[in-house]
Amino acid sequence: MLFTQSGLTLYDRERATQGFTLFSPIQSSIAKIVDMEGQAVHQWELERGGINLCRLLDNGNLFITELTTEGPKIHAGKGGIMREYDWDGKVVWEHHDSGQHHDARRLPNGNTVYLAWERLDDELAKKVKGGKPGTEYAHEDGVIFEDVVREIDPDGNVVWEWHTSLLDMDKYPICPLCPRYEWAHANTCAPLANGDIMVSFRVLNLLIIIDRQTGQVKWEHHDLNLGHQHDCHMLESGNVLVFSNGYHGFDKYYSTIQEFDPETRERVWEYRAQPTLSFFSPHISGVQRLPSGNTLICEGGKGCIFEVTPEGETVWEYVNDIYSENPVQGSINWVFRATRYVPEDPRLQDRL
Repeated sequence: MLFTQSGLTLYDRERATQGFTLFSPIQSSIAKIVDMEGQAVHQWELERGGINLCRLLDNGNLFITELTTEGPKIHAGKGGIMREYDWDGKVVWEHHDSGQHHDARRLPNGNTVYLAWERLDDELAKKVKGGKPGTEYAHEDGVIFEDVVREIDPDGNVVWEWHTSLLDMDKYPICPLCPRYEWAHANTCAPLANGDIMVSFRVLNLLIIIDRQTGQVKWEHHDLNLGHQHDCHMLESGNVLVFSNGYHGFDKYYSTIQEFDPETRERVWEYRAQPTLSFFSPHISGVQRLPSGNTLICEGGKGCIFEVTPEGETVWEYVNDIYSENPVQGSINWVFRATRYVPEDPRLQDRL
């Protein structure tokens, strides 16, 4: 659908999960928190808008990725600067890595784990299978990059990293409709309770769990119908929740939210809109299971953040009203991810 309204468009006060929603529109210079009425109750002014992944840290500060002009010229998901802002907008920590892209997380030990691009050497690049032939040279960099999951300490020292080139390149070819300049477009690095890390590879339709101690892949889930997924993570129940974009899908061309058992691979829950094509974001996007059992969905390509019940009924909807100009897509109101914080969350105490 094309939204003719922006801001708050739907609010079922009886069934919506009370709280405050944090997001930062892609390419904008603002991160903000809105209340259930869609009113901004706090915002931060950023130095450089990019993919603008943002979260509140345990101390209540804002953690966000911003854009650098250095490093790879790939536009999709590019960041390069990770910053921590206090509640008054002062930068209290930052780290520059010109290859950083998409996701980054602060760990319980104070370290930071994030995704980064590194150039594949020529011999490894020859082993990359699939993708549109010749597209590695169509990009400004003219090479193939691999993804690296990198962990740094508070001083910026690298203490651990894992390279995508460790995957079996013969087993997982790039989607034939996707370019070849990335092996393999990671977009999520989600730490698990035991310290392992779940990673999503968009162009492979692949989810994996990396054993943090050994560096081995201890679990993998390959499903073409993930449709170039985003925001995979493990729930407290042990199930996996993921935004299935439905892009280049074999059986569907619409988005869904999938919850499944990682051992049996059986689907536990699904959100599918009616009509199905009314819910579709071919890229970006995210999902969060709320304490009430409802689910918050960020339909990123439309800038639409909405909450559904377990039965799939929409009980809250907000459409981002901040637009920017994209050199390829024109006017956009995209949102990469959004997070709801309940009123009693310690990160918000004495602040809102």
